Amino acid sequence: MTGRTLSGRYEVRDRIGIGGMAEVYQAQDNVLGRVVAVKVMLPQYAADAEFTRRFRQEAAAAANLQSPYIVNVYDWGQDEGTYFIVMEFVRGSDLKTAINQRGAINQRKVAEIGSQVCQALTVAHNQDIIHRDIKPQNIMVQPDGNVKVMDFGIARAKNSVKQKTSAVLGTAHYISPEQAQGKELTAASDIYSLGVVMYEATTGKLPFDGPDAVSVAMMQVQDEPLPPSAINPNIDPALEDIILCAMAKSPADRFATANDMRLALNDYLAGRPVNLGGASDFTSASTRVIGTVPPAVPPMPPMDATQAMPGVGGVAPVTNPGLSGKSYRVEEPPKSKRNAVIAVAVVAALALVGFVAFALMGGGGSDDKPVPNVVGKTVEEATTLLEADGFAIGTVDYAPDDKVAEGAIIKQTPGNGEKKPEGTKVNVTVSSGVEQVTVPNFYDMTASEAQKYADEYGLKLSADPAAYSDEVEKDHIVSQNPTYGTKVPKGSTVTYVLSLGEENVNVPGVVGKSKSEATNTLSNAGFKVKTAEEHSSSVASGNVISQSVTGPAKPGTEVTITVSKGPEPKPDPEPEPEPKPDTPGGNQGGTTPSDKPSGGDSGGTSTGDGNNGSQGGSSGNQGGGSNGGSANGTTPQTAAAN
Repeated sequence: MTGRTLSGRYEVRDRIGIGGMAEVYQAQDNVLGRVVAVKVMLPQYAADAEFTRRFRQEAAAAANLQSPYIVNVYDWGQDEGTYFIVMEFVRGSDLKTAINQRGAINQRKVAEIGSQVCQALTVAHNQDIIHRDIKPQNIMVQPDGNVKVMDFGIARAKNSVKQKTSAVLGTAHYISPEQAQGKELTAASDIYSLGVVMYEATTGKLPFDGPDAVSVAMMQVQDEPLPPSAINPNIDPALEDIILCAMAKSPADRFATANDMRLALNDYLAGRPVNLGGASDFTSASTRVIGTVPPAVPPMPPMDATQAMPGVGGVAPVTNPGLSGKSYRVEEPPKSKRNAVIAVAVVAALALVGFVAFALMGGGGSDDKPVPNVVGKTVEEATTLLEADGFAIGTVDYAPDDKVAEGAIIKQTPGNGEKKPEGTKVNVTVSSGVEQVTVPNFYDMTASEAQKYADEYGLKLSADPAAYSDEVEKDHIVSQNPTYGTKVPKGSTVTYVLSLGEENVNVPGVVGKSKSEATNTLSNAGFKVKTAEEHSSSVASGNVISQSVTGPAKPGTEVTITVSKGPEPKPDPEPEPEPKPDTPGGNQGGTTPSDKPSGGDSGGTSTGDGNNGSQGGSSGNQGGGSNGGSANGTTPQTAAAN
């Protein structure tokens, strides 16, 4: 694909990413002269007639989405069986990369990202476009911290492929319960997926994970997620409520719209009480202390909330998104009963504290057994050892460790020697070896911009010799090694090449050379030649007098050479003017005296020449021939007789 030009316009260059349905390339738009990203569909999708039909429909709709938080779709088309989409080229890296590298992200930053994604979803949902594949890999985080959501319209076409199961399960960690069941999707499905993304971003862990995609999809349908605060105790309860509300199993229990979720996130960021919008029956995570037991003192409703006034007080069970079992909405008891309820709650809390303290001091049941030590063992070895003692392997997490070999367990919970009932699951963390990071895209960045990114990713930078580039401006990065998207050990060095700008070549001097030699010299140097001519008294004919361009110039520049035609020729002499006659009738010839005697007697004078007498002269007796007179008729000629 590299080097190919699509639709006679988009010159495909380096591949910058690959996914389940497409490859992404950096390309040059030769019409508008800008760098773009071209997503090229994989052959198995292009060969499906239903996909191609939906692709055209959805890509065209996505091109109409206008939001600062949506990657712009410039164009789409088909070239010799290859379907492609042309998008804006976005600097930065995807959110999944940030989570993999940093673990839990600052919760306020997560809320900001969530709010921007909600705004993007609102724009799409208002045009009846459902994303269907919201996941951190499709959320680009730019250098300024703002995000761009990718692949609007594409995921919907993807789900139209006949092999639907594999397409859906490819992102099982983020799909909604209704999507996992193959039901008709609404905008609420995108809201659920965004909730999963925010859950992962605030905890560094996915809410559901399993050995295969089918298992994860079943968890999305059947299991309730562990509250994020159980993983990250520092999470704000208000933000946790927003996440779990978005992840409600039933679409009706989620935020009514993406805009409602955006407003809730903005309330959290502004420090205002969070309004969960249409999800009015949602019970916050802070009330879920003892599973399905209703809270002793219900949370106070917002002052501006409309409160139902039931005819009979009591406890009304409602569906609780984000929990196993049920939660309860408790009607306000009379004040006299409230004090009794509070007292009971205090006693219960003290009893619970005593029970926990007793357990921590080793006061377990008589059937409890010490948990064996599995640190340093592989998962397979740990499983065998635990099962032999009546325990079971629990969740298996992975974490980088530059000291423990890849595949060895570095942590276990419960720990070695703790007494636990038979059948207890032991959760382990396994070393994934030296931490791997994904190389970000440094293309078109300055060295200082690239250094900031390298520091964030734990990478080192090294500059290779600069090179000329017709596409990247001077002092911006034109190439890098390893390339964008490559996984390397943290601390690795990425080399880059800065642009010197457009390459200029010294124009050869051809003054004084012959026309043919000058033309060949300039053409061989990569320049266009134009010829003019003029006379020169100092340069031989056919040689170059001057050239229009000297010094450095871009190859292809037109150089005009002026060729000598030799000196200018001397003009022809001007004819001498004819004198005017003094008397009439005179011949305009010269004076021709005659000294030849006349052959006859002459009794007079002649003013003409010997051939033509003047018309105004007088003639004597011509006894013989007479010699002509003067040309002007003033010289008398005397004839002598024999």
